[in-house]
Amino acid sequence: MYMSAPEIVRIVSRDSPMALAQVERVRAELAALHPGIATEVVPVKTTGDKWLGDLAKVEGKGAFTKEVDAALLAGEADLAVHCVKDIPADRPLPAGTTFAAFLRRDDVRDALIHPGGLTLDELPEGARIGTSSVRRVAQLAASHPHLECVPLRGNANRRLDKLAAGECDALLLAAAGLARIGREDVITEVLTTDAMCPPIGAGVLALQCREGDTAVIDAISDLGDPDTHRETMAERMFLHVLQGHCNSPIAGFAKAHRGGDLSLRACVFSPDGKTVLNAHEWAGPLDPATLGTSVAVSLLRQGARELIDGIAH
Repeated sequence: MYMSAPEIVRIVSRDSPMALAQVERVRAELAALHPGIATEVVPVKTTGDKWLGDLAKVEGKGAFTKEVDAALLAGEADLAVHCVKDIPADRPLPAGTTFAAFLRRDDVRDALIHPGGLTLDELPEGARIGTSSVRRVAQLAASHPHLECVPLRGNANRRLDKLAAGECDALLLAAAGLARIGREDVITEVLTTDAMCPPIGAGVLALQCREGDTAVIDAISDLGDPDTHRETMAERMFLHVLQGHCNSPIAGFAKAHRGGDLSLRACVFSPDGKTVLNAHEWAGPLDPATLGTSVAVSLLRQGARELIDGIAH
């Protein structure tokens, strides 16, 4: 234990089942490392959870983090748990906060859920896929143009209910999210990253603290995974350089390989899937931020800026 270790760490989180499951993982990992530190959960409801319309109308991705950040900055909590894919990369973290750790990464892949057990390639023409992700919609338009995407928001359990009610024929959800809420039983097929390139930050939980809170940061940083840290830094720098907004179909993932090499594969799509820009680079000795920048520049050379700026948001 650290001399200055806090006695209690208050963890702020969205109040969805998924978010609370993520907090439980953090509590368990913290208890294993620092049994002397107690934890308490401070749940908040975010704009993104209350608003079931188009996210672009409520500040896009920041809709899921704003209230959580506010609780942290107001001193009502000491630690925030975020899905990295929900944290905007086109603007810096709120002043006064910092990432203390990125937990070991979960599965980055997407999962198909079809009540009849069909795989993506087996779905018949006109089958309705429930998803509100512009990334998934664009990739399906490119790879499976005979399928129809129907907008579906709400947490994973709510989407499963909508599938059961017949609002769509199949669902695409994050494999990691289903695992976190104990619903892997519904997965029909886990898609390869070639079939469905993941979102930036997929499967990564970020632990965010106040900048000056060194006692909490010291205790929490022990939970971090070095490979996940490098992958996340490369991906977030890539997204930052591209200045993607929440309506731009951007996908990509970095991978730390044995021996320390780091690679980053990324794509930018037109919403109709007719244009697909691809880049894949290895870092060698490059630091993650340089790799992220390099891959972004490669896509910008191919016309990514015009593609992104041409999409309303």
